[in-house]
Amino acid sequence: MTTEEERELYAELVLRCAESVPRGRATTYGAIADVVGERLGRGGPRLVGSVLARHGGGVPWWRVVRADGSLPPSHDEEARQAYLEEGTPLRASGAVDLGRAFARPSLGAQ
Repeated sequence: MTTEEERELYAELVLRCAESVPRGRATTYGAIADVVGERLGRGGPRLVGSVLARHGGGVPWWRVVRADGSLPPSHDEEARQAYLEEGTPLRASGAVDLGRAFARPSLGAQ
């Protein structure tokens, strides 16, 4: 069981990781879960997705993708525009080319 304070800290760290990804690059839900998990010892990719869905409007959410480089279909068009503007490497399928675009997220200065 987690407290409200623990949930807020988890969300803050997820958002900090999303903000750490530079323009034209991307990371995965799992990579953020790993970084936050190193600090808090819990969480996973689905929880990261949930945090971004609820609180991620103010961060570059399109830079966080599934392990195959895709986003949920409901985000495709808006994300694609952002990828083109930022010069993010894409595969022919339209998914992010994580081989060229992957950036390990970080929590920045502690």
